[in-house]
Amino acid sequence: MQAAKSLFTYPRYWAECYGTAPFLPMSRQEMDTLGWDSCDIIIISGDAYVDHPSFGMAVIGRLLESQGFRVGIIAQPDWKNAADFQRLGKPNLFFAVSAGNMDSMINRYTADLKIRHDDAYTPNNEGGKRPDRAVLMYSQRCREAYKDIPVLIGGIEASLRRIAHYDYWSNKVRRSVLMDSKADLLVYGNAERAVVEIAHRVAAGQAMKDIRDVRGSACLLNELPADWEIKDSTRIDTPGRVDPHYNPYHWEQTNEALEAPCATGDKTPSNEAQVVHIRPAAGSKKQFVLLPSFEKVSKDPVLYAHTSRVLHLETNPSNARTLVQKHADRYLWMNPPAMPLSTEELDDVFELPFQRIPHPAYGDARIPAYEMIRFSVNIMRGCFGGCSFCSITEHEGRVIQSRSEDSIIREVEKIRDMTPGFTGTISDLGGPTANMYMLNCVSEEIHQNCRRLSCVFPTICKNLVTDHSPTTRLYRRARELPGIKRIMIASGLRYDLAVLDPEYVRELVSHHVGGYLKIAPEHTESAPLSKMMKPGMGAYDQFKEMFDRFSKEAGKEQYLIPYFIAAHPGTTDEDMLGLAFWLKNNGFRADQVQTFYPSPMAMATTMYHTEKDPIHRVNYKTDKVFIPKGEKQRRLHKAFLRYHDPDNWPMLREALKRMGKAHLIGFGKKHLIPPTQPANHPTAKLNKASATASRKPNSAGTHAKAGKGKILTQHTGLPPREGNKPGNKSGSGAKSNTRATARRTGKPVRRK
Repeated sequence: MQAAKSLFTYPRYWAECYGTAPFLPMSRQEMDTLGWDSCDIIIISGDAYVDHPSFGMAVIGRLLESQGFRVGIIAQPDWKNAADFQRLGKPNLFFAVSAGNMDSMINRYTADLKIRHDDAYTPNNEGGKRPDRAVLMYSQRCREAYKDIPVLIGGIEASLRRIAHYDYWSNKVRRSVLMDSKADLLVYGNAERAVVEIAHRVAAGQAMKDIRDVRGSACLLNELPADWEIKDSTRIDTPGRVDPHYNPYHWEQTNEALEAPCATGDKTPSNEAQVVHIRPAAGSKKQFVLLPSFEKVSKDPVLYAHTSRVLHLETNPSNARTLVQKHADRYLWMNPPAMPLSTEELDDVFELPFQRIPHPAYGDARIPAYEMIRFSVNIMRGCFGGCSFCSITEHEGRVIQSRSEDSIIREVEKIRDMTPGFTGTISDLGGPTANMYMLNCVSEEIHQNCRRLSCVFPTICKNLVTDHSPTTRLYRRARELPGIKRIMIASGLRYDLAVLDPEYVRELVSHHVGGYLKIAPEHTESAPLSKMMKPGMGAYDQFKEMFDRFSKEAGKEQYLIPYFIAAHPGTTDEDMLGLAFWLKNNGFRADQVQTFYPSPMAMATTMYHTEKDPIHRVNYKTDKVFIPKGEKQRRLHKAFLRYHDPDNWPMLREALKRMGKAHLIGFGKKHLIPPTQPANHPTAKLNKASATASRKPNSAGTHAKAGKGKILTQHTGLPPREGNKPGNKSGSGAKSNTRATARRTGKPVRRK
């Protein structure tokens, strides 16, 4: 089988003679020092420029530089006029526009639609340095600066808005960002393969607007090609065989590969609903799927949910088809995802000549996002978990792309030798998840035909490799390096996978947990968990037993800290009550909580907008999903998570009475909240009842002692440690919302 063209086999552009820049230039003075009269490609980014492989602009910039192009960066330009976009002069080939490592709207607004006043990707954490809908604004300013220069858009904001999508901030369905930005081309995903191919084709003289067949890209057409067959998406959601389809890389698929059984895990009805096969069209090799138009999905929730389902089922690079969606009189043409990078290619990308520090122009300014990751190493990409609320899968894909062990060790050594302030501790060896390194399908033939939305839901697929020994070996080798005192694991752990390899859990718990380990069950009740595509609490209980046992064997007092989501689609008030009692019965008092944030293109966002469940087939008779909407109900669900906070008791009392659960109000162990406020609370009435309440050992009525066997302090729900001091309440502020969106948006610190 012929593979996609390697990233580093293209003939280099003539400007390679200029060599490697210490930093990609951000000013004409730097260009003069390098001897450049112009840039070939100019990257516009909403983030400050940090020359580190965790920052998208640095990766794309250094990769294009390795291809021989002269690349400049305009970071966080003043978008109020076009002058700042002319800072580096006119690019010879094109502008490459990105909002940055986060969607600009998620970066700017909390889940409650309140403005944030900080920005971790800006010097000194200053907010307001990028516009709302940055891709649109930056693209428009590029056009104003040089109207004849092509504009390529990408990054997570463009990636997650590549088709008609529900926009939480305007509460409506918006057109593809490609339409509104008036850019020439859009690339989605990590996009190295697409960007390199596009750059070389433009350099060879091809107009960007004429490039229509690059995998991982989308363009606009005035009319559909006559030599392709149309397959209506409303007719493909039925059982059958996967049909052969046109592949831009001209792979020669064998009959055996096409007829191989699809990976279906167990044969439960729920799992069957996730697998879609398509009957082949006789004599057809080139075929695209026609989705309902923007005009239809913007008015019809069922068609919107159907479109979301088809989009997610067409994400496996080995069998995905071209998708087409009409917008007015034009057609959005979405090519299949780019083929994943090989281990060798990924190694080469991460070993490009990064300085691993912010650009010197920022001086001593502190960039929080850099501080989070400067001592961490990204060991893999992608996530096959498929959690419905998370955008990692939509952006990076479900195929795990892993670096080699040697490459990772070399980066650890670079951190040790190059990074200022290093004291011997690596803060993380991870990625989107901590423990999917080197995990993929047992068979390439099965993978080529699989259309599961998740490899681990509703059960772990029998064809998934779950051997964690490569990760275990990596941990052991890394911590034996001279000068390395400790290796921490901060990325989110997929604990339902971890329990299948007790040796990995032993290694993790014995050597790589810094007092407490954060994991994310997300909920305790089966109804919301089924909408999240998350495992039940049985997997959590199994992992906790292992965690406690191995911690005891290692002679360490360590704690497991679970995270939960409030107001997720499918979550009723009764579900949140059940979660609150689980927290109370297990002695948890969550300080930082998260409310569901409808990020673009996520399946849970589709549920939020349509009240339909795209995890399964949808039609006009499909039952509606209950959606907790409105500020009052979303605040109530968050209050259940913080049942111990007296500020929330009046709201919870009212809710419990309305639910017919007034018997849960009292001072006993079986009660959730007391009937009165503490004496020192601003809303308390100084009566006998409140005075009695204030004399109780625990004003929340739990009677749980924060002593031996408990993992919580009275105030924060964490063992005493720096940064979690008693009284530090941040449950409803911007900090909690930033944590809530980190995993969805590609922020350096993630959990799972």
